[in-house]
Amino acid sequence: MKIPFSPPDIGQAEINAVVETMRSSWITTGPKTEKLSQMIAERCRTEYAACMNSATACLEMALRLMGITEGDEVIVPAYTYTASASVIYHVGARPVIVDVEPGTYHIDYDEVYRKISPKTKAVIPVDLGGLMCDYDKLHEIAESKRSLFSANTDLQKAFGRIVVAADGAHSLLARRADGKCSGELADFTSFSLHAVKNITTAEGGALTWRSIEGHDGEKIKKTLMLLACHGQDRAFKPEGEKPFWEYDVKFLGYKHNMTDILASIGIVQLERADDIMEKRRSIFRRYDEAFKDLGGVETLDHFTRLGSSCHLYMMNIVGRDEAVRNEFMDKMLDLGVSTNVHYKPLPLHTAYKNLGFDISDYPNAYNRYSTEVTLPSYSKMTDDEVCYVIECVRRVYKEMKL
Repeated sequence: MKIPFSPPDIGQAEINAVVETMRSSWITTGPKTEKLSQMIAERCRTEYAACMNSATACLEMALRLMGITEGDEVIVPAYTYTASASVIYHVGARPVIVDVEPGTYHIDYDEVYRKISPKTKAVIPVDLGGLMCDYDKLHEIAESKRSLFSANTDLQKAFGRIVVAADGAHSLLARRADGKCSGELADFTSFSLHAVKNITTAEGGALTWRSIEGHDGEKIKKTLMLLACHGQDRAFKPEGEKPFWEYDVKFLGYKHNMTDILASIGIVQLERADDIMEKRRSIFRRYDEAFKDLGGVETLDHFTRLGSSCHLYMMNIVGRDEAVRNEFMDKMLDLGVSTNVHYKPLPLHTAYKNLGFDISDYPNAYNRYSTEVTLPSYSKMTDDEVCYVIECVRRVYKEMKL
């Protein structure tokens, strides 16, 4: 049996929606993009959401909206994909990379507390695998450091503290035990709608934000959309209004808008979201039950109070090393099962080494990475495929005497 790692769950309804949009008079940013934004806001229990062409764009636009720039610092964990940190460089700020908590993939909260300085403007926690960070703890830390905060913009003054800008690329539709949703917990949350995510638009992202005292949410959304489309206000006026062609470039913006073609896929995906999520939860529970007796194998608790979207099923072969992990993955591939690693910590990459970061300063991140394997888990998986993955894990585990 051949088991791919994470194929998208695209059906006839999504195909029909794309065809309908292609036949319409509006295929770029338009009514479908706005509808998807509204649907995401409703799902996340926020007043507004803004769809763009990637989660990376969303996170960067949040930093730019806040006026974070050269001379500022932003805290980010070592254990994440490069997008979480590269956006800090894009706006001209300096990333302060910290380790993760021992035995977890979440940012080390104590280290965040220690690293906040008068230059710190934001922290970017990462909901790795879909398991949400402890946002109550992060807000407590931000509040406790108010005396160090120095505001440079009106929005920064409105917060009066560092901003919690979550990388929620994996956590769309995650919900805590108390009912709070990913998207309403951090000050800003960027979501990915990439092809491998639970809910996809092929490429795309969405940004949500909590209400900011003294600032109109509709105006914030308009500013974000201007940032994402060259700073240009709309090129065409309502029917009958003249001059119908007139437009203005308010500031020098960027090109990050989503198209209605992609948004039409996302609309259908969100309409199917409950079924998609239930299937993923079912797979995670089956894996949990199947591996609980395997000594030396550690998995995340996706059903904890923090809440999870069940995006990635990550397991660690405790007490081993990269060579053993890689051998495990090779043997799984020989049996037809594709696995993956999420992620190489930032300081292991050439780009970050060249910037002076050294993996030896992040032992917890390295220890998690060196033994991590991500198993296939996607909503199109059949019962037989799930059973086969379980069978192969147990077979290789026994063969390697783990």
